[in-house]
Amino acid sequence: MDLRGTISPDRPLLVLAIAEEAAYLDVELPVLLTGMGKVNAAAAVAATLARFPAPSVLVNLGTAGALHPGWTGTHEVGAVLQHDLDTDFIRRLTGQTVGAPLALGDGPTLATGDQFIADDDARAALGRRAHLVDMEGYAVASTAHAFGVPVRVVKQVSDEAGAGADRTWKESVDGCARLLADWVRDNLPAAPHH
Repeated sequence: MDLRGTISPDRPLLVLAIAEEAAYLDVELPVLLTGMGKVNAAAAVAATLARFPAPSVLVNLGTAGALHPGWTGTHEVGAVLQHDLDTDFIRRLTGQTVGAPLALGDGPTLATGDQFIADDDARAALGRRAHLVDMEGYAVASTAHAFGVPVRVVKQVSDEAGAGADRTWKESVDGCARLLADWVRDNLPAAPHH
């Protein structure tokens, strides 16, 4: 976990998994680097929100795999789900709903899980439930909700989540970081800091 800058109630907090994704962000806004995966993301966001004043909004930025051909660009996510948690089975077994999908607004559905999807069969199965796949979005959104902090999830397509996605991600992460920084500049004007 690495917090850069000062969190204040009049400004967003940008949350990303790794430094490579944050390389071109404006230094005016605070940035939290959580580390990869759901556990790292949830723990870092919870520790930060427990320790500091709440930001105006928490904005999770990062790369995502496209689960359908032709999906490119930057997308603000409308719903998030956990693809590696069997919510229906747990509900049948215990009567409890754990890890239910979260609605965030309009936009595509993001499937979050602790697997890097680089397999055509896994991609096809996930594509029936979502448009994009990542490793942190659900954890960040769920933790923000638990703390009562507004959240936005914005993902830049880095690969097609099929065979070869690991290589494609490595080649595209720098370009994705530039496009995410452009989105921040165009959509999150930095509030004056007092």
